[in-house]
Amino acid sequence: MIRHLLLLQFNQNAGQDRIDAMFHRFVDLKSTIDGIESIEYGANQNPEKLNKNFTHAVVVTFSDLLARDRYLVHPDHKKLEAVLLALLADLIVFDLES
Repeated sequence: MIRHLLLLQFNQNAGQDRIDAMFHRFVDLKSTIDGIESIEYGANQNPEKLNKNFTHAVVVTFSDLLARDRYLVHPDHKKLEAVLLALLADLIVFDLES
């Protein structure tokens, strides 16, 4: 399994409606891209205040590396990527194999 972690820091002008719509589009990818096991997202809940202004995260779990690689170039992912990047001030992407 591959877990694809995104840490998100939104622009100040990214309204909550646009953020919510982007997350819904993210979840919809599970029905269009083979090999996605799950998609989870949410706001930081850690009380330690070590998030360095990253307020939200997305975790996409893939069945294997090939599924992750198909996702990265899939047209639906590319469309979402454009929407997401327009909302962000900063982004960290990290993949973990388990």
